[in-house]
Amino acid sequence: MQQVFRPLPFILLSLAVAACQTSEHTGSDIAQSAQITAESAISAPVQSIPTRVHREAKITTIAEGLNHPWALAMLPDGSFLVTERVGTLRRISADGQLSPPLSGVPEVFARGQGGLLDIVLAPDFRISRRIYFSFSEPGEDGTAGTAVASALLGDTELTDVKVIYRQEPKVDAVNHFGSRLAFDQQGHLFVSQGDRTLRMAAQALDKLQGKVVRLKPDGSIPEDNPFVGQKNARPEIWSLGHRNSQGLAIDPRTDKLWESEHGPRGGDEINLLQSGKNYGWPLATHGVDYSGRPIAEAVGKEHPGTEQPHYVFDVSPGLSGMAFYTGHPGNPWNDSLFLGALAQRNLIRLKLQGDAIVGEERLLSELGERIRDVRAGFDGNLYVVTDAEHGKLIRIEPPES
Repeated sequence: MQQVFRPLPFILLSLAVAACQTSEHTGSDIAQSAQITAESAISAPVQSIPTRVHREAKITTIAEGLNHPWALAMLPDGSFLVTERVGTLRRISADGQLSPPLSGVPEVFARGQGGLLDIVLAPDFRISRRIYFSFSEPGEDGTAGTAVASALLGDTELTDVKVIYRQEPKVDAVNHFGSRLAFDQQGHLFVSQGDRTLRMAAQALDKLQGKVVRLKPDGSIPEDNPFVGQKNARPEIWSLGHRNSQGLAIDPRTDKLWESEHGPRGGDEINLLQSGKNYGWPLATHGVDYSGRPIAEAVGKEHPGTEQPHYVFDVSPGLSGMAFYTGHPGNPWNDSLFLGALAQRNLIRLKLQGDAIVGEERLLSELGERIRDVRAGFDGNLYVVTDAEHGKLIRIEPPES
């Protein structure tokens, strides 16, 4: 099914839309099964610069009937791998045919926000056929933690499945698992993780909640990680002070690591992650608790020794999934960062000049779908999955110049 999409103009600072959507933000003082409603306005980041566009993009639904798809990866032959939160991994042909679930996926903790999460191809996938995926791994007595496994991809099954990373300690909570995966150009694997609603754990160097970690492809620890050799600190840690990171991507122009995370009520963030830096949660935040009161541990929007976000959404879009669109000179979307929005049910395009974000555009609003993940295909198109009981895989062909 194809549709012609006419994008909204870049958002003006005063623009608001009266539509209240369901977010994935959950607070520790709210029942774990509760869903939080976002504010009835489109977010207007303070850095937004108004611009107008008059172009069209073509939207094609490739496949339907996916059970809460969480992430996708495009294979060299044009087919796709899609994770479903319930714990199944699907292969989808280029023409939209769904395979039965692949066997060999480890048991997942499919409760709350847990399940089978992100998936990426190894940098040498064409030779090795190895993939990496994150999932919520069950522990004893109802506990769980974010984990990462690698496996060899076959036509109908995964083999040589190895769990290469486990978040420790496992805890009794069902939300804020994260998690996204990204390889840099040196072959290091970065893993984002949520705080599991244990807010101060994000500041504790002896715990892995609320951290981004950096690993070698086999799960071993690079010798130049920032906390290697430091007493009472986990050597896997690359950065700390994260709430619930559901976007992670390497800028192919610079090899810099960008991360997005859910704020509480307001304050969704984009960060440029650096070795050993503290990104503030919960000591500093641009959001408030779901009750409307300040976060108990926070002293305000800033805290000594912590980094300010690169970009802030005062009203939470519910950021999930992140992809750079670069290397397409003359294309109106060239040098853009795309992010899925769960609460506001659209796809966000941020126009880049170097690292600076100079404009914002909302796409796919007319679909009314929770955009869980977005990827830039090697064919020059964008691909997204929608988070629903009957979710979709959608192709977006960029507008012509």
